[in-house]
Amino acid sequence: MAARGKWRFMVGMTLAFAVLTAALAQQNQAHVKIGLVLSLTGPAASLGIPARETVALLPKEMGGRPVDYIVLDDASDTTQAVQSTKKLISEDQVDAIIGSSITPNSLAMIDVVAQGQTPMISLASSAKIIEPVDNKRRWVFKTPQTDAMMASAIAEHASNHGVKTLAYIGQADALGETFYAEVAKFAQLHKIEVVANERFNRTDPSVTGQILKILAAKPDAVVVGAAGTPAALPPKTLAQRGFKGKVYHNHGVGNRDFLRVCGADCNGTFLPASPVLVASQLPDDHPAKRLALDYIKLYEAKQGAGSVSAFGSYAWDAGMLLNCAAPIAMKAGAPGTAAFRSALRDALESTKNFSDINGQVNMSPTDHIGLDQRARVMVEIRDGKWVYQPR
Repeated sequence: MAARGKWRFMVGMTLAFAVLTAALAQQNQAHVKIGLVLSLTGPAASLGIPARETVALLPKEMGGRPVDYIVLDDASDTTQAVQSTKKLISEDQVDAIIGSSITPNSLAMIDVVAQGQTPMISLASSAKIIEPVDNKRRWVFKTPQTDAMMASAIAEHASNHGVKTLAYIGQADALGETFYAEVAKFAQLHKIEVVANERFNRTDPSVTGQILKILAAKPDAVVVGAAGTPAALPPKTLAQRGFKGKVYHNHGVGNRDFLRVCGADCNGTFLPASPVLVASQLPDDHPAKRLALDYIKLYEAKQGAGSVSAFGSYAWDAGMLLNCAAPIAMKAGAPGTAAFRSALRDALESTKNFSDINGQVNMSPTDHIGLDQRARVMVEIRDGKWVYQPR
């Protein structure tokens, strides 16, 4: 009987050890899951598609673990963005989310990622996505330059070129409203008067009424606060109406589709943009030049010459930030666990002296983008090409 008891004990221990070994092996093989909510259809598709194409270039392993990228289309729609985010967190149990491509959708996703305690890196412009860093936004980061950074560049350039009055026309959404607030603020700092303020919807077929009001105010310059191909409508209408002043765009137009849609009507217009658009024209000591050129080579090898856009670069930077943070987070827990997601958030927030396509990243508990003014460059559109403007 004693021998039988000893045998049962040994068998039990062996089985327990086997179960524990299998559990540890499974834990060690856990994949890192990254969900992406991108605007692949609808008015903002020209922003989301380059990000999707960039996913194929992102690391296949992080911290020695395989990476699964799960891409969902939000159709440029806020409701769909929220539903996709919920699915990624509750069903796919992702460790992090990249997206959305546009400001309204990213803002709508904040509550969901905060409740799910899942870090999110937005690919949209508004500073409101990450500011102020409260209990909800502590889970949210972003890679594109903020609207404040870009509005200050516009005001500085306009002032240096003799602009005394400007008009604004922006999308009738969070992007248009937040960009206007920054444009108005920096215009005042440079003693530039805002003489008109108009809005339009992404799907509007015409902005003639708004442009006629702007022309009646006789501004020296017009700022367009819009993203994607819908942003081509105001400058095209201004050109058709014979406007001779300066036209500035938001950095949400930094892709080839916008150039194609706007055509010759955008010649001589300006935008503050990601360094990736003019990487080869930048001085050699620019902090983003080398990595931007490397990314361009990778992207255009797949998508063709001239295909690179700012929006793909933002997705690349998001992926590389996670690639840097993941090995650190794995010290706290395996992918797929709450401990890993929390540690991943902490590691992102602690990012220092990290070089990416858009500049140097130094994040903190109050700064969830970490870029400085070197992350933006002024660009002129000439004959369907981006031309770097040193000042």
